[in-house]
Amino acid sequence: MRVRVFTATAAVLTLLLTGCSGAGDGEGDDGPIRLRFQSLAWQQESVDANKELVAEWNAAHPDVQVDYVQGSWDSVHDQLLTSFEGGEAPDIIHDASDDLADFAYGGYLADLTTLLPARLKSDIPARSWQSTTFGGGIYGVPFLQEPRVIMANKKILESSGVRLPTPEKPWSWEEFRQITKDLTATMGRGKYAIAWPLKEPVSVSLNLGLSAGGQLFHRGADGKVTLRFTEDDGVVPGTVHDQVNTDRSASRSTLGTGGSDTLPGFFGGKYAMVPLGFSYRQQITQQAPKGFEWIVLPAPAGKDGLAQGVSPQTLSIAEDSRHKREAARFLDFFLQPSNMVRLARGDWMLPTGTAALADPSLHTAKDGWATGAAVAEHLRSAPAQSVRGYPEWKDKVATPAFQEYYSGAIDADELRERLVEDGNLVLARYQRD
Repeated sequence: MRVRVFTATAAVLTLLLTGCSGAGDGEGDDGPIRLRFQSLAWQQESVDANKELVAEWNAAHPDVQVDYVQGSWDSVHDQLLTSFEGGEAPDIIHDASDDLADFAYGGYLADLTTLLPARLKSDIPARSWQSTTFGGGIYGVPFLQEPRVIMANKKILESSGVRLPTPEKPWSWEEFRQITKDLTATMGRGKYAIAWPLKEPVSVSLNLGLSAGGQLFHRGADGKVTLRFTEDDGVVPGTVHDQVNTDRSASRSTLGTGGSDTLPGFFGGKYAMVPLGFSYRQQITQQAPKGFEWIVLPAPAGKDGLAQGVSPQTLSIAEDSRHKREAARFLDFFLQPSNMVRLARGDWMLPTGTAALADPSLHTAKDGWATGAAVAEHLRSAPAQSVRGYPEWKDKVATPAFQEYYSGAIDADELRERLVEDGNLVLARYQRD
């Protein structure tokens, strides 16, 4: 558990300043319990769904009122850290599983093991719970997940005569590379079969790498994690590198961009395919020019099939909350199957709950829902999910190394050396006894 240091003056001020009360405070002696729920919903459909569910809870539970607080993905980690240290964290916290490890090990989040109802525990598969389990405790409820899929220009692919992959018969990574090479040759000068938006290359490389058997992070019998880069770890990065630098079937100019930056070129026929998160379908439906036809294809498969790492969106309860059981009751309501469907559709993502995922509205061909739902059973906890020190390794070691490798500035041997040797030095600092 973390250690806090307060001066005597600060302690007195904390007692006097009722406007700066900690998590769970704010209710009067004879008033309702008030819980603060910080949501990171940002798409309007998602914000509306979140607010509607909070309003429905409040109408049915006058004794436990939930106050909706709007947060932002852009600054959530630093904002939460500040609120935890200051004793003012929201009771209910929306985040992503890959951001929880340090908060969980630091004692800022409540262990939900005995707080959650059996219904919710059994409805969400064990593979999803793994993403929020740290040191034997559960520190978040994984409720929304987003596979990476391939958005494809339907006319270009169908006119080329290539075999269109399905979740039952996906492309292999080798077939995918050959198809992009052949397709580029037919598209004309300045056009590419694939555009990889790799402004954030680490999660893409590691999560898709699971399909080829890549793991990179290995936990020993002593519980400590070390990095090893095997031949399997090199399949996906090697495919991307060769598409960009050898085959010239992937655009070099998109390597430093975000997903949204590739959409104009995708709509204009410059790129036939773009690997993107599942939720980008909303932007495509909103921004695509009239008559533009697109389809959703599964990512390529390797020795482990369609396996793919994800970092689900999560809901946690602050350790400092004075009303953990009431907060858990709200989570049980918020994540009822029908509500989980509303949240998933609002965010254009997939629910983790098996009952919600079975909803017919998530299995329609329109907008690729059925493809995503079929891939969902293959989603796994992202490789670095519970690794302490991962954020530093990602920012200081892996991101620049992958960026240089994909651009052709370094070769595979140097990529391996930097990821492993420099990376293990970083992880060792976080795992000292």
